[in-house]
Amino acid sequence: MTVWPLKFRELNHGQLLFTDDAGGFFVGSHRFLERFANDDLSPIDQLFLRINGHAFAQEGDPDWMSFAYRWSRRQSMQQDLSYLILVPTLRCNLACGYCQVSRAPESARGFDWSGETLNAVLAFLGEMKGPEIKIEFQGGEPLLRVDLLEQVRSFTRSRFPSSQFVVCTNLQRLGEREWAFLDQPDTFVSTSLDGDHATHTRQRTHDHSTTDTFFKNLSEAVRRLGPGKVSALPTLDVERPPDFNDLVDNFERHGIQSIYLRPINHQGFARRRRSDPNSIAKWNQLHSDFIDYLIDRNYRTDRYVEEYYFGQCLRRFLRSGSDDHVDLRNPNFFASDYIVVDHDGQLYPTDEARMLSRIGRVDLSIGTIADGVDRTKVHLLNSASINNFDADCVHCVYQPFCGTDVVDDLSRDGRIDLARSETWFCKRHISLFDKVVEVISRRDEAARRSVAKWARIPAWGDHMIPMHA
Repeated sequence: MTVWPLKFRELNHGQLLFTDDAGGFFVGSHRFLERFANDDLSPIDQLFLRINGHAFAQEGDPDWMSFAYRWSRRQSMQQDLSYLILVPTLRCNLACGYCQVSRAPESARGFDWSGETLNAVLAFLGEMKGPEIKIEFQGGEPLLRVDLLEQVRSFTRSRFPSSQFVVCTNLQRLGEREWAFLDQPDTFVSTSLDGDHATHTRQRTHDHSTTDTFFKNLSEAVRRLGPGKVSALPTLDVERPPDFNDLVDNFERHGIQSIYLRPINHQGFARRRRSDPNSIAKWNQLHSDFIDYLIDRNYRTDRYVEEYYFGQCLRRFLRSGSDDHVDLRNPNFFASDYIVVDHDGQLYPTDEARMLSRIGRVDLSIGTIADGVDRTKVHLLNSASINNFDADCVHCVYQPFCGTDVVDDLSRDGRIDLARSETWFCKRHISLFDKVVEVISRRDEAARRSVAKWARIPAWGDHMIPMHA
């Protein structure tokens, strides 16, 4: 019998988490680790490993084939381009102090698509294969150029049998034309809600009446479009976090049950903030506390709010094929199924790459909308966008569930060859997956109910975590 390579990590209660390259996992003892390391597995050990898919008798047998299938399902498959992030304008009618895109003032010139750029975008759309497409309008504030949004949507609807549109807007200024654009079955709204009135004012609007307008328009958006058509994301200052209860109350008040906590990004104007070397530890603790808070609140209220990214990591840990979030893809190849078109027609592999290029940190553009994608630059980025062979990742128990973020490495460290364990991305995701394991291992009913809801399964119990002494 051959055992697939196993990786392990100490858990808080003295046991060990073991995983294999296909994402199979179990909780075991130090005694088992000693037997495994000394090639002294007992018949019971061997039976357990065979039953749970960690071993095979010979190459090509059903156990071997099962492992190969599960491993391949863990690898993100390259797909046809079907998702565009479009930035018709970089101008904005707010001046958030931690703006990550380095927006331009509303009155500025030269930060909108030209007629030539619009035509090139439509031509680009016309050449895409389809049959489905998703378009996300970013900014700046894209509704400042609702005319451009209308032209893109009209052309896309005529070209693709199935299309979906997301408008990322601050909801500050909406007239009849803007509401008419948003109030369509195929169009969704994404906005930012940083907590209560005071927190949102401090971090975004800097004016109480402007914040009043935002909350009024948010309520109107939920009323007109329905809560399922409106999402809101809070950006948290780890030094001045909002009260958890106030934060969740504000989201639930608007019918929003999924909250994506985001730290202030190290991009755009936000880079001017003093960098705290301990910020990742503070963020990890804040995030962990929020998960504990949600578990308790959900059990008390019987209303199941989730933290979006924790839910993504949980589902990624429990099953293969959960590649919805690009940070958790591996390989995380660029310019495959999505691409970004900036206000000047430049193409970027991600929105963060656009932000990084905007401040002159490094040029990560990969072509223009008129000339197409520069595959040479894409291949260069893709060469570092896989964790299977990274010197640190190959030994990490969470490697099968994790991804890569070359752009974040460049932003924070100015290089991509730093030891993976020293990067913000790694420190954040080690903490996240540690929290996933801790939460699914709890024996209290409150945790089990939230895990089941977040994992999208009927129930959760101890029997779902393989154990071996």
